[in-house]
Amino acid sequence: MRRRDFLGVLGGAAAAWPVAARAQQPGKLPTIGFLGAATASARSQWVAAFVQRLRELGWIEGRTVAIEYRWAEGRSERYAEIAAEFVRLKVDVIVTYATPPTIAAKEATAVIPIVSAVMGDPVGAGLVGSLARPGGNVTGLSNQSADLAGKQVELLREVVPGLRRLAVLANVGNPVSGVEMGEVLAAAKALGLDVVTLEIRRAEDIAPAFETLKGRAQALYVAGDPLMITNRVRVNTFALVARLPSTYNQREYVEAGGLMSYGPNFPDLFRRAGDYVDKILRGTKAGEIPVEQPTKFDLVINMATARALGLVVPPALLARADEVIE
Repeated sequence: MRRRDFLGVLGGAAAAWPVAARAQQPGKLPTIGFLGAATASARSQWVAAFVQRLRELGWIEGRTVAIEYRWAEGRSERYAEIAAEFVRLKVDVIVTYATPPTIAAKEATAVIPIVSAVMGDPVGAGLVGSLARPGGNVTGLSNQSADLAGKQVELLREVVPGLRRLAVLANVGNPVSGVEMGEVLAAAKALGLDVVTLEIRRAEDIAPAFETLKGRAQALYVAGDPLMITNRVRVNTFALVARLPSTYNQREYVEAGGLMSYGPNFPDLFRRAGDYVDKILRGTKAGEIPVEQPTKFDLVINMATARALGLVVPPALLARADEVIE
């Protein structure tokens, strides 16, 4: 049951052609290199929001702008390869999301503007000088994932009566996941919870990580990451077999059988990324555009999963949910 739809109604008349597009020579369109960290299917809603916003601003794919899509499918070694390809193609701007691929893009070029729709800690990662004055060639949006970790733990405790033992699954190859894990540990300590950490670096580590639990936890916190979202069905299958209620930061995990998610509205972040690209294609330098924060957040609950786990979701929590999946 959808209660909000931040994508808006698709369609509508296109805006006037952008100045930058008109200035291009015949047959040469400004080109966006889209570096997708996960898979096209996992990020279809995000891409749709981005493309729709570009259309509203007059950038029509195939007519006034070209978009080259490349998908790493959760394999971190692909980030540098794709970034290098975009440099060879001489794209006008690189669009990506998540901290590791953004770092890879920045390492590949100091000239081509880079817009990241989702960054965890861009200052700490050395991607920008400051949020207000990024400098360099990187800008975009920071999703504050670590700041939301405590809220996710609190929501999970509302659903799991008597929660005392929490497992945390994270890809430690992603520096932001490490920061997020620290926030979870701090939140759990404040709530009097014991924590079991499951550290992985590749898809093959997921099954062994769950094997180490064997009744040591009552619920599962999964740190958001391209590797995790690519393997979301596998993660949720193991969690259900172990009868572990799970929490995430993105609704796509919940659509794939996870119990609940709380985090930024990612399609909205990608819509806003379209505004960044528009400014850059019209001549603004990336380093002059401030990094912004999320303004919309979603709580999504999967009632089918709750019933399968024998959980009763408090009516007050259901009333606060932005979406309830039946």
